[in-house]
Amino acid sequence: MGRIHVRTALTALIALVAIGSGTAFAATRTTSHPIGTGVVVIETNLAYQNAAAAGTGIVLTSSGRILTNNHVIAGATTIRVVVPKTTHTYTARVAGYDTTADVAVLQLQKASNLKTVTTGDASGLKLGARVTAVGNAGGTGRLTSSRGNVTGLHKSITVQGDNGTTEQLTGLIETNAALQPGDSGGPLLNSAGRVVGIDTAASSGSPFAVSASNDGYAIPIGKATTIARQIVSGKSSATVHIGATAFLGVQLGNSASFGGQGATIVGVVPGAPAASAGLVPGDVIIAVAGRPVSGPSNIAPIILAHKPGDKVTITYSDASGQTQSASVTLASGPPQ
Repeated sequence: MGRIHVRTALTALIALVAIGSGTAFAATRTTSHPIGTGVVVIETNLAYQNAAAAGTGIVLTSSGRILTNNHVIAGATTIRVVVPKTTHTYTARVAGYDTTADVAVLQLQKASNLKTVTTGDASGLKLGARVTAVGNAGGTGRLTSSRGNVTGLHKSITVQGDNGTTEQLTGLIETNAALQPGDSGGPLLNSAGRVVGIDTAASSGSPFAVSASNDGYAIPIGKATTIARQIVSGKSSATVHIGATAFLGVQLGNSASFGGQGATIVGVVPGAPAASAGLVPGDVIIAVAGRPVSGPSNIAPIILAHKPGDKVTITYSDASGQTQSASVTLASGPPQ
């Protein structure tokens, strides 16, 4: 569900957004005419990928706290949030995210008086229950809706992200409501118009999609809001990242050296910490902050455990095979 790369064609997952009224978290109303419907469009710039993406978000508070999928904002260098059918557009910062649960929280800048959604209880859903998905289908910036039924509960799926990595998502709601690219990050509504889930994946053959059926999958709203509260409270964990993301600035590939161990640098972002420390394509990273690296996937969790401004030691093998080390001051970069 979700992110729509508009560089060449629309490719992304599918997710839905719910139009609701009332409040999800405590929200303060300042006028009798709140702005919007409780559903917003998310547009991101992926500068390091020379691309753009689009998705959907749910308004939790009138001051602009937004719930969405992590994969909607992963890799974003800038995030813009638009309230459809209004003139209101906001810059957003990432408050935090959970990559394993595919949940992220954004905070809009200088937002007020936004209409919020009303959440329901996904635990009361039954097979066959009517549901409606609403979202930014096709990344057009307009909200559309699709009706369907609950076709499964407590489902587990494996999804594939844009970078080829896979994730296991569990405890999901399955629905046959037709999901479209760009819908990711919005709510799934029950028959009373309450948000019971955040649609996250669909069998569309596009990134962050699953195979086998035409059904879509949504994270139960209770699980998503529990993670959101943890993020808002500032409590990081092994899976929840709070605030800005530390950035090394390298593109990595598997190593043919050291028995396949380590991660080969295949690209370095100009001016990024790795470049400033003298790392170049062809160097093989074998340890970060004293922790051995067996492959490219080992590095991101180590970097995510740090904050921008932290100094870490990168141990690597250069083109001549000599082992070197460099002290790198991590910068602030895109969410993962």
